[in-house]
Amino acid sequence: MDCVSPILDVATRLWDCTAKRAVYIRELQENLKSLKSLTEELSNLSKDVMGRVEREEDQQSRRTHEVDGWLRAVQVMEAEVEEILQNGDQGIQQKCLGTCPKNCRSSYRLGKIVRRKIDAVTELKGKGGFDVVAHSLPCAPVDERPMGKTVGLDLMYEKVRRCLEDEQVRSIGLYGIGGVGKTTLLRKINNEYFGKRNDFDVVIWIVVSKPISIEKIQEVILKKLSTPEHQWKSSSKEEKTAEIFKLLKAKNFVILLDDMWERLDLLEVGIPHLSDQTKSRIVLTTRSERVCDEMEVHERMRVECLTPGEAFSLFCDKVGENILNSHPDIKRLAKIVAEECKGLPLALIVIGRSMASRKTPRQWEQALQVLKSYPAEFSGMGDQVFPILKFSYDHLDNDTIKSCFLYCSIFPEDHVISKERLIELWIGEGFLDKFADIYEAHNQGDEIIRCLKLACLLEGDVLENTCSMHDVIRDMALWLSCECGEEKHKSFVLEHVELIEAYEIVKWKEAQRISLWHSNINEGLSLSPYFLNLQTLILRNCNMKSLPIGFFQFMPIIRVLDLSDNKKLVELPLEICRLESLEYLNLSLTSIKRMPIELKNLTKLRCLILDYVDGLEVIPSNAISCHPNLQMLSMILSQIEEDIKEYEEVGVLQELECLQYLSWIRITLLTVPAVQKYLTSLMLQKCIRRLEMRMCLGLQVVELPLSALQRLTVLEFDHCNDLERVKINMGLSRGHITNSNFHNLVYVFIAGCRFLDLTWLIYAPSLESLCVLQSLETEEIIRGDEYGDSEIEEQNLSIFSRLVKLELFDLPNLKSIYRRALPFPSLKEIKVSFCPKLRKLPLNSNSANNTLKIIEGHPSWWEELEWEDDNLKRTFTPYFISTST
Repeated sequence: MDCVSPILDVATRLWDCTAKRAVYIRELQENLKSLKSLTEELSNLSKDVMGRVEREEDQQSRRTHEVDGWLRAVQVMEAEVEEILQNGDQGIQQKCLGTCPKNCRSSYRLGKIVRRKIDAVTELKGKGGFDVVAHSLPCAPVDERPMGKTVGLDLMYEKVRRCLEDEQVRSIGLYGIGGVGKTTLLRKINNEYFGKRNDFDVVIWIVVSKPISIEKIQEVILKKLSTPEHQWKSSSKEEKTAEIFKLLKAKNFVILLDDMWERLDLLEVGIPHLSDQTKSRIVLTTRSERVCDEMEVHERMRVECLTPGEAFSLFCDKVGENILNSHPDIKRLAKIVAEECKGLPLALIVIGRSMASRKTPRQWEQALQVLKSYPAEFSGMGDQVFPILKFSYDHLDNDTIKSCFLYCSIFPEDHVISKERLIELWIGEGFLDKFADIYEAHNQGDEIIRCLKLACLLEGDVLENTCSMHDVIRDMALWLSCECGEEKHKSFVLEHVELIEAYEIVKWKEAQRISLWHSNINEGLSLSPYFLNLQTLILRNCNMKSLPIGFFQFMPIIRVLDLSDNKKLVELPLEICRLESLEYLNLSLTSIKRMPIELKNLTKLRCLILDYVDGLEVIPSNAISCHPNLQMLSMILSQIEEDIKEYEEVGVLQELECLQYLSWIRITLLTVPAVQKYLTSLMLQKCIRRLEMRMCLGLQVVELPLSALQRLTVLEFDHCNDLERVKINMGLSRGHITNSNFHNLVYVFIAGCRFLDLTWLIYAPSLESLCVLQSLETEEIIRGDEYGDSEIEEQNLSIFSRLVKLELFDLPNLKSIYRRALPFPSLKEIKVSFCPKLRKLPLNSNSANNTLKIIEGHPSWWEELEWEDDNLKRTFTPYFISTST
């Protein structure tokens, strides 16, 4: 038995070994199928992972090293398995009798390899469940923005570039009307300036638009900062703010904010305050200068329309040289078409592209006629240009401002609009009816004009008394007034029409507003149909001696009638008195001899304008006081006949005292009794806004009661040759002058008077413009003796702190404006002529605070001026005039 056990043990081991090897051989075919199936699953998983990787890489990400190694391992594994499967197929095909392998050793080895490869494929497959397959790549500091050829932006770009290199300028606001090229300029700054500099870590371009979305802005910033999306996608706004703040605070960044309509709270987004950053910058674009104010930018720049040469260059680029050179007349017409765009790049581009398809002079002439007469119907204007400009209109604060804006389109192209006249028309139209006091309505009108200028829908300096409208903006406003072209006959504005035909007038029957300028009014107008919808009729400078009979017969709801600047018009037709709905009547610059007593029928009349009416012979008794609702009267330089002047003037003033709603008067007083009547009437003192005393012979002293002059805005003394002194009656105000007294006086004009000085102007803290001329005895503007200085110190008055313009002409004895230097924080312009004794200006190194740009005078006067030092003299720019002193 002892010898049998070892033999059995060896036999058992041999059997076990043989059995295991037999399994590799016996299950080879099944294992090959399993390996193939598992490898296909691995391959499919690899394709899925690769798809994820490719999508991430398209988003500027890079695959992780782990994923990249796994994908390479899968490729190796697939190749190895492919070879094994081929070997297995060959081994199976070589079996003896279809069951036993010819080479057991070879089959055994292959079976063993297959078994191990199954385990390896299973293990590799198990490693393919990746949560993250790629990481975001660090973004380039600046992304180049697509931009075509630019025209006319080089000078503006250089101006911005200089500001960006000024360490004191951290933020810049670029503003201007829609379509002027603000975004294009910002792209140029992004590509050319920041694209070439290395001292900024990141430049982030953000389109803000309206309504502002803080979350979307934060997403743009986080993506640009290469923050993995999974780290912030589910974060709250406050968490994103903290993350952005942390990342940006450690960088020199540039934020480019395009298309802003309202203030953006940068800290709410997470953008650090620029004062805490060393080199960081913010540049924004907007259509509203007000946004620049609200964003507290360090430097604001208006992007202006192109010059005529630049505009024509851009226009030609869009039309193409082939068309322009195809006929000599086309190039000539192209200049006219380009001029119609008034330098607005948006219009030049759209119209230029449209004209590129017109190949004959006749086609160009027809297109030009449409562009001038019906711009909304010109190809591209109604569907491309006007809708873009309309965004500015849509973003106006309320319907009142929108109505006031649209109303500006009743003025002709390139017309300089008087701010005062415009506000009076708005009042007449009822746009400002919510203000019971016309003074408050006027103030609101001023604010609306300011808002429209800030929105770049009106043009002109905020301090000017005029405004204007860009022609393309005006065309857009007319288009909107006519319900975006749906009601073409709602408004008519015509200028320089030689003959108005009857068939044209028939089109006006549905009109709500008709505005004719510099056109010939003829008998054809009497054939007009009923004007049942007409609310506004403006006939300015229409060369008419009289109006056609029956013209006013059928205007039942008209509110505004403007017949001004018709100097040949000597008589009003009595039928004008049928216009019972009339609230505004302007007869300025006419030659009407008498005011018809029948005007008393106009009981709703609120505004009556009679400025510069030459040769007015008769103002019938009660002709003015019969208008119980009259709120505004203007009679500047209306020349009443000499023999009735004194009686008529005093009589008119007495009638004005009877009108309880009257609160706005502009008037010229021509006689001493009229001046005395004004000075003794509290009601007149309270209501008069503009007062001119002209050629009042015998008037030596005018005592103005300070407490009653709270609303006076304009004061003129015009050739009152005997006037020696203006005395301010302090009354109960002595010792406690307040800003409410004399606070609204902004303009003073003095000509041909005998004043030695104008020290009384120290009580006009809001004075913006002072013009003094032909006053031969004037020696000082503000007296510099002990009395003048003590009065100034006692009342704590600041002199000329708001003065913008100072004009001094033909004052041969003027020696001093003021003996001390004044700060002049608002002064922009000084004009001096024929003032040979004025040798020093009240200026020092702190004067004008960089606002004073021009001092106008003769070269010899300039050279003889005395200065603190030569450096101060070089601070100012002289503008030389040709007249000699």
